[in-house]
Amino acid sequence: MKPRLLISESVNPLFNLAVEDAIFQTMDASQQVLFLWRNDQTVVIGRGQNPWKECNTQKMEEDGITLARRSSGGGAVYHDLGNTNFTFMAGKPGYDKESSTALILEALHTLGIEAQSSGRNDIIVEQDGEIRKISGSAYRETKDRGFHHGTLLIDVDFGRLSRYLNPDPKKLQAKGISSVRSRVANLVEFKPELNHEVICRAIEAQFRKKFGEIETIEYISEENPPQIPGFEAIYEKQKSWDWNFGQALHFSHLLDERFPWGGVEIHLDIPRGGRIEQAKIFTDSLFVEPFERLATALVGVRYHGDEIAAQLTNLGEQYPHFREEWQQFSNWLIAAIR
Repeated sequence: MKPRLLISESVNPLFNLAVEDAIFQTMDASQQVLFLWRNDQTVVIGRGQNPWKECNTQKMEEDGITLARRSSGGGAVYHDLGNTNFTFMAGKPGYDKESSTALILEALHTLGIEAQSSGRNDIIVEQDGEIRKISGSAYRETKDRGFHHGTLLIDVDFGRLSRYLNPDPKKLQAKGISSVRSRVANLVEFKPELNHEVICRAIEAQFRKKFGEIETIEYISEENPPQIPGFEAIYEKQKSWDWNFGQALHFSHLLDERFPWGGVEIHLDIPRGGRIEQAKIFTDSLFVEPFERLATALVGVRYHGDEIAAQLTNLGEQYPHFREEWQQFSNWLIAAIR
C-alpha cells in the first residue's frame, strides 16, 4: 500500500492524541503512516505516570494548561506552539524505530542541524562541548504493529516548561515512572529561520524519499475529523478525567499544616481510578467532630480539588461557630490537593 501522511490543523492536544490512537488501532498493518501535529500549551504525561507527582497541577489549573495522558510510556513533556510532534506507525516486521529516528536526523541534516541520536531515545546537538537535547521520543508496540512518536523543540517557552514540570514538594508515596530531566535547547538557537512548517516539509520530504509517493495528504481538524470508525469514543476517553488523572497507579498523600487554632495531619490513600479509598485525619483542634466527619465523607470522592471542595463546603455549613477556622483549613487543603 502507498504510505499515508496526515497533518493536523488542530492544536488541541486531546484531539490530536485521540487521532493518533485511532489511526494506530485501525490502520492497515501493511502501511507506513506519518502523522505530523503540534499542541497548544499542554503537559503530556506517559501512560504509567502520576500527574500530581510529575506536574505542578495547581499552577497548570491557574494558567489554563491542559494535562493529557498519552498511550505510550516515558516521561512528562511540555508542549506549546514552538513544538513539532511526529508519529511514525507501521505493522511488524516493518516497524523499526531506529529507521524512523534516522529519518528525523536526515530531515534535520537537510536543514543544517548536525543532530545525532543518544542512547536514551533523545536527539541531541553538541554546542560548545555541551550536549543539548532537542527531541525526546516514546514508543508503543502491540502484537502486530508499533509506533514511534516524539517532539522537536523549535521555539518552546522554557520558562513555562520549568513552571509546570517542577511539582510542589508534596509528600506523595507514588508508584510509576518518573521523568528524567535533561539540558534542552531550541532549534532556533542554531537556525533562527526554522519553524513548524519548515520542519514538517523537511520530515515529509524524507518520508516520501524513503517510502515512496503519497496518494494524498490528509489534513484533519476538529471541524474535519478523521473518518475512522470509533473515533468519537476514543476522543471521549482521551478527554476524560478518568484517563488523564484516574489512571495514576496506587499512591498515598500525607498533608500536614499548623493553624492558629491547631494542627492537622491528613493521610489519603488513592488506588488506581483516582478515588480516595481511605482517609485518616488527626488534629489537636478543640473542634474534632468536623474532621472526623470529613474523613468519612472523603471516601469514594475523586482526588480532585472541586469534588473535595464540595465536601468541605457541605460540612462547613453545619458548623457555623467554626466557620472562619474551617474556611482557613478548606483553602489550604484544596490548594494542597491541586
